[in-house]
Amino acid sequence: MTTQTLDDAYEPAHTASQTAYALDELQLYGYRPFEDEPDPRPMPDGQRLAVAVADVFDALVATLGDTRMEPDLEEVLWGQVNLFHRANARIERSLDDNEMAQRRLQREQDGPEVKAGELERLTAEGLSLVERRNGMELFRDCAAEQFDQHTGST
Repeated sequence: MTTQTLDDAYEPAHTASQTAYALDELQLYGYRPFEDEPDPRPMPDGQRLAVAVADVFDALVATLGDTRMEPDLEEVLWGQVNLFHRANARIERSLDDNEMAQRRLQREQDGPEVKAGELERLTAEGLSLVERRNGMELFRDCAAEQFDQHTGST
């Protein structure tokens, strides 16, 4: 007959399985596709983007207005517009690189499925970049409108 004890000293150490580790990572950081996979997550709603930008500008104006930092407010607000402008420019560069890679693959296309699969991947990536660029342009335009509204200058 075996005696069962409740002492942890007799319990072997357990490690998490690879599946448990992957699930923990997904819970902590969310799903992220690999570089060669399209991102299945949806684009944010345009109205929600506009509201978010308005909230950022309202928060900055409410925080810095009527304080000694009020003279810096216009520069801080312009920085927000410039932030989205730079992000849009970065995406435009990625889109240009993608377009050049697509053209190169189209010229090299000689029938093998490997090239066709890579061209298909680049095309899907290009479409995603176009959507991201459009989203950043919306961010930038909303920020410019908010800047104009809060400062009275364009």
